[in-house]
Amino acid sequence: MTGGNGGMTVTESEALAALHRVFGYDAFRGEQEAVIEHVITGGDAVVLMPTGGGKSLCYQIPALVRPGTGVVVSPLIALMQDQVDALRALGVRAGFMNSTQDFDERRVVEAEFLAGELDLLYLAPERLRLDSAQDLLSRGKISVFAIDEAHCVSQWGHDFRPDYLTLSVLGERWPDVPRIALTATATHATHREITERLGMPDARHFVASFDRPNIQYRIVPKADPRKQLLSFLREEHAGDAGIVYCLSRNSVEKTAEFLSRNGIEAVPYHAGLDAGTRAAHQARFLREEGLVVVATIAFGMGIDKPDVRFVAHLDLPKSVEGYYQETGRAGRDGLPSTAWMAYGLNDVIQQRKLIQSGEGDEAFRRRANQHLDAMLGLCETVRCRRGQLLAYFGQDPDPAGCGNCDTCLTPPETWDGTVAAQKVLSTVVRLQRERGQKFGAVQIVDILLGRRTAKVIQFDHDQLSVFGIGEELTEAEWRGVVRQLLAQGLLAVEGEYGTLVLTEASGAVLRREREVPLRKEPKKPATSRSGGSGSGRGERKAKAAAAELPEELQPAFEALRAWRAEQAREQGVPAYVIFHDATLREIATVWPTSVGELGGISGVGEKKLATYGEGVVAVLAGLTAPGDGGAGSEDSGRPDDWPDEEPEPDGW
Repeated sequence: MTGGNGGMTVTESEALAALHRVFGYDAFRGEQEAVIEHVITGGDAVVLMPTGGGKSLCYQIPALVRPGTGVVVSPLIALMQDQVDALRALGVRAGFMNSTQDFDERRVVEAEFLAGELDLLYLAPERLRLDSAQDLLSRGKISVFAIDEAHCVSQWGHDFRPDYLTLSVLGERWPDVPRIALTATATHATHREITERLGMPDARHFVASFDRPNIQYRIVPKADPRKQLLSFLREEHAGDAGIVYCLSRNSVEKTAEFLSRNGIEAVPYHAGLDAGTRAAHQARFLREEGLVVVATIAFGMGIDKPDVRFVAHLDLPKSVEGYYQETGRAGRDGLPSTAWMAYGLNDVIQQRKLIQSGEGDEAFRRRANQHLDAMLGLCETVRCRRGQLLAYFGQDPDPAGCGNCDTCLTPPETWDGTVAAQKVLSTVVRLQRERGQKFGAVQIVDILLGRRTAKVIQFDHDQLSVFGIGEELTEAEWRGVVRQLLAQGLLAVEGEYGTLVLTEASGAVLRREREVPLRKEPKKPATSRSGGSGSGRGERKAKAAAAELPEELQPAFEALRAWRAEQAREQGVPAYVIFHDATLREIATVWPTSVGELGGISGVGEKKLATYGEGVVAVLAGLTAPGDGGAGSEDSGRPDDWPDEEPEPDGW
């Protein structure tokens, strides 16, 4: 590689050497090599790569091999300390500057930067706006600018940060320094917006696959969501770390308390908690195994914990981008994980109300409705959910389906809901035209079922011609009809009370010019597994088994985990900063008897080898190695059922 950084020349072997020396890996994966080569030679890049796909290496390696300090712009102030600690554990000279530091701490970092003693410097975008910060950077040598979570620049996006709009100054003030903008979530429109707002017209674009095949996507009909969640956790993820997302702070608090009361260790996280509590709960999640965090969307961006086994939603996300980003926090280590959501009629009504009553002009509301329509389409699809998700991001799905989502494992039934739709729409019409009234879904369903409730009697709705014409369906089925009509745009929500009104498209149904296919509602809503039985369940178990160690190697793996936990406690860092589970599994399999042998294992770089090598070998020396043909023998190699490739570790 030959680059335009003052005539410097960087060979491909230097990048590979840094990868092996620092991170302990022998080869790049996917688009990493092409991105790194382009940036090292001085080119700008826009990188779309899924969570866990190894985005960070795309700027870390250039920062290590180009002269100067790599400056990383990140909105994740609460995580900068952990990010820097993880890099320092690898022997990388990293630092950060943000509002959590006092004056003396910032002066030390400034001095290290000016002296050329930092490989990477993390800054928040609001700090970079300050003249003092820009003046500081002008006095040092910068190797690369990395703009992480670049989707934050999009005003239509799910995580808009106004400070990102000023980052075009980087290209204007430092035109010779390559820039790399990275995100895990962006549609084509957001992709263009990133390029335009950051002033990167000549950037080369790299788009990796959005597919996360180890994640099983499941959406179940909402009945009693907290009890459904509890059943899901007990049956499938007992003792696992995970994240549960709720829409409101109140729901977060109640759900965390409910789980704790029922024997699942859970803590709340939302913007209403004081900063100290939020920091403590985040630190526990990163450092402890098996903790569940119940949170609003305020939690999760930049979380590098590789062994999050599930992400659950008790409320409907506002967009597919948000859903993808949140579910992507599961299974960063490549092992089987679950994206589970409980979804019902009230979710649709609530989100529509929020859009109508929220701030913003008509264009904003129209865009928000488009985002919600796409999310509802994902929930209501009868086709492969993963395929629908990939298609949303412009990627061609497998026409045969993925085989690892609920709609593939247990294909939903459909039925001709045209007559049922006409009955619902006619009831809305009768109320509005004959009585000048608007009501919500509960009253509509009661009228259709012929229920003489207090409210029905109060308004004489038992005198309507549509009263009792829907007794062929159950209440749950009628609620499903209303939900799907809302999702298809054949009904709309109006006002703060969520009353139902017709749309322009309703007339075609009432005139019998349009058919309305609907999903069949399950007779008994599943408590957890929607499509988790039969051959699909067996297939999922088989995938999990492929990542498990043979029984005779489990004691070594557990002993290594116990040693790792002790090291993490002593150093005050998350366990995965020491070694990932994938690395411990390989150590237990190879059973190195010397520090030299340990150095050949994936994920063990020079710094970690020097720091932990003797400790790891000592742990194994205190155990009894498996006998002839086992892991300790010369010709043992890996077990026959070990995957051809290691699961991709977090950040790799």
